[in-house]
Amino acid sequence: MLDFLPQYVAMQMSTEKTASTLKNWQPDPTITPEQLDDMRVEVYDRIIVARVGLLLRHPFFGNMATRLKILAADEWLPTAAVDGRNLYYNTQFFNAMTNKEIEFVIAHEILHMVFDHLGRRGDRNPKLYNIAADYIVNNTLVRDRIGDIPSIVDCYQDFKYEEWTSEAVYDDLFEEAKKNGEEFMKQLEEMGEMLDEHLDMDGDESDGNGGDAGEEKDVNGNGISKTKPKFSKDEIKKIKDEIKEATINAAQSAGAGNTPAGVQRMIKQLTEPKMNWRELLQQQIQSTIKSDYTFSRPSRKGQMSGAILPGMNFDQTIDICIAIDMSGSIGNAQAEDFLGEVKGIMDEYKDYNIKIWCFDTEVYGEDDFSAEDGREITEYEIIGGGGTDFMANWKYMKEHDIQPKKFLMFTDGYAWDSWGDEDYCDTVFVIHSHHDKSLQAPFGQTAHYEVMH
Repeated sequence: MLDFLPQYVAMQMSTEKTASTLKNWQPDPTITPEQLDDMRVEVYDRIIVARVGLLLRHPFFGNMATRLKILAADEWLPTAAVDGRNLYYNTQFFNAMTNKEIEFVIAHEILHMVFDHLGRRGDRNPKLYNIAADYIVNNTLVRDRIGDIPSIVDCYQDFKYEEWTSEAVYDDLFEEAKKNGEEFMKQLEEMGEMLDEHLDMDGDESDGNGGDAGEEKDVNGNGISKTKPKFSKDEIKKIKDEIKEATINAAQSAGAGNTPAGVQRMIKQLTEPKMNWRELLQQQIQSTIKSDYTFSRPSRKGQMSGAILPGMNFDQTIDICIAIDMSGSIGNAQAEDFLGEVKGIMDEYKDYNIKIWCFDTEVYGEDDFSAEDGREITEYEIIGGGGTDFMANWKYMKEHDIQPKKFLMFTDGYAWDSWGDEDYCDTVFVIHSHHDKSLQAPFGQTAHYEVMH
């Protein structure tokens, strides 16, 4: 029995329900290709109607929906999915829903896209992370009364997670899951279809297909997707930039009163001056700049006597070490965002030496960046990991005779045993993906970094 699930399942579901009674919608395998073609015509038109309904009643979602190409994906998709450019749908799944339920599903996909749930999963259990992300999205849609929550599949919603991030919800669910023993993951995998499929948006070095591979036209002239899309890192970056721009434009067109609060907060992060943690980061970097006195004779113009007085000689070199916590609770998206922030600060200075590495229970991937070699810190290859041991950083620094003037650790704040050696170097902890903003490191300085929902 899945003891964990009942307290988290959709609001329509009884708390007495177990895994065996969860909804398990599946397409009808007896439907012929001809019947599917006829059904697709009606479903496509209903999706268009749903988009119009969103434009009229919920303009933010309507504006976002109109930029998505509609593609049937019956050969590989049992429910619905989105990749930032395309809305994929299973014809039978959409046919089984009302128009208002279709509105809910479209808005559901849009929020996953806007909050970058497609790229933030990292090494987390896919199905459990999908559930966590669904809580964030569905809370928003239920609160703002966007469409009707579908009745044919399980939809996860609980206002206890209001204002949480998907990562924080995942951690909460995972801790609860551990109490249920080894059978939990097996039972989790045996669950029926969820509301949608979350496409893998981590990217690889391949060319990818940008979501368009196998795209054809059906007998009615509507687009169909024959194969599941794959993405290169370059494609993902372009898609994310497109989504950010579209989100800002849609929110501006809809107005604040018609834009979800979580989206407004995200846009505020994108468009307004940087948050306090960035200011702290800049201050810490600036404090590493060497400022030495040099004894030299002042200029004759300002000379009051023949004495040699101390003047200032500035050596503008940033010299820091950065460690990125890549335990299982942290995704590449957050780490890449952090590197982007560091780059923005570095760009203000002509000279720098930065040593960077990833860690989990050990340190790996050490690399050096300097103004002389011309490489950008955003070129650093982030490597995922497993558990967490903060002390691994101090052990590594001592073994390799590294004692930085400033040590910056980007982490979720989940220390396994010790936070580190407070006497070894000046340390700044930038803590992210954590719903408890009161968390403070026991030494050094602490700044909190908010991520999108």
